Amino acid sequence: MRIELRLSELVTMKKHSARVAPMSACNSPVLTLTKVRGEDRPRENITSTADGQAMVGGAGAESGTGKQRLRCCVRVTAVQVRKAIWGVAMVICVCTSWAGSTQLAKLTFKQYDAPFTLTWFATSWNCLFFPLYYIGHMCKGPEKQSPKQRIRECCRFFGDDGLTAKVFFTKVVPFGLLWILINYLYLQALRKINTTDVSALFCCNKAFVFLLSWIVLRDRFMGVRIVAAILAIAGIVMLTYADGFHSHSVIGITLVVASASASALYKVLFQLILGSAKFGEAALFLTIVGGVNFVFMSFVPVILYFTHVEYFTSIHELPWAFLCGVAGLLLAFNMLVNFGMAVTYPTLISLGIVLSVPVNAMVDLYTCDIHFNTVRLIAVFIICLGFLMLLLPEDWDQCLIELGTKFRKREQPVEPAETAGGLNWSRRARTSMSTFSH
Repeated sequence: MRIELRLSELVTMKKHSARVAPMSACNSPVLTLTKVRGEDRPRENITSTADGQAMVGGAGAESGTGKQRLRCCVRVTAVQVRKAIWGVAMVICVCTSWAGSTQLAKLTFKQYDAPFTLTWFATSWNCLFFPLYYIGHMCKGPEKQSPKQRIRECCRFFGDDGLTAKVFFTKVVPFGLLWILINYLYLQALRKINTTDVSALFCCNKAFVFLLSWIVLRDRFMGVRIVAAILAIAGIVMLTYADGFHSHSVIGITLVVASASASALYKVLFQLILGSAKFGEAALFLTIVGGVNFVFMSFVPVILYFTHVEYFTSIHELPWAFLCGVAGLLLAFNMLVNFGMAVTYPTLISLGIVLSVPVNAMVDLYTCDIHFNTVRLIAVFIICLGFLMLLLPEDWDQCLIELGTKFRKREQPVEPAETAGGLNWSRRARTSMSTFSH
């Protein structure tokens, strides 16, 4: 009876953990939707633990139960170690792809100054997202489904009727246009200011998400996140002051802050209107966004070409290596964030994004594109500090209190106990081990 109860609880836990906030860790123009997998305990462990608890009659049963619990603890630790290893790999890959795409975009503008054409070209590559996801699904997925079946299942994300014309034009198309606006403003900012300032200022996006979520979604108020938002705003002002309030830098800072604000609006509205998405649903949605961009926005680069706003003399003279490099790195970054959120901790993915700031700073320093004065260094530091503060969990203060209590208990000397006391202590130890194994 206990076994059936625990198995039903496990199924309920899986249902509730199937969907999460779609953009909890993505803080870039390439907005992503993600699913975070919970750490589900293996079924055989639950069965053996329940059997062990049913036989708590003598010392032999307690010993067997203790071994089962210890084995469960070892397995949980192995899962955590595997997630940490995946996390380190994802941090490196996310940081490299994000910083590389930003640097390549900056180099592209030196040969072909066309921010909207680059935005359109890179966004169109999102059409490859779902095909690549489906290939991975066929190789590693437990259930082999045809493309039509998989698409039909992922379309349930849009509602019971799937992707209807009404849903397409009222929900998908507006988010696609907002996506293009975010990327375009970000690339326009790269034309005005250096990559270090752009990547650091865009980290303020997370502070704007918190403020909008607090107002629109009625999320929990946290004082530490208010402090982080204040630090982000202070960093924006200091970065503007670092260049002496010149018109060129002010325009660039305004563009990237507008991009970060639009990104925050995108995330909050998505959570409000569409909710959250699984990995496959995210891949399908972003593929549709890429298709919307290709079909409905292709006329804009053509108009810009004939009006000589974004003009090129010959198609063969375009820097195709840079264009494809930017688009490929953005697609890789987008996929890595979604995949990383499924196999490791979301906080590590966010660390990969914020680590791109010092990477861009090193590249800018090497290429002599930036002058690091004291004001700029302080501004970048407090923006990154605010970003890291926003990664703190909601119960971070309780965790600190519990940690301090544990340290104080360890420092207290252990008083000698009698035989009965020793038996009671060993029983309490078994109880605490049982609690940890759950």
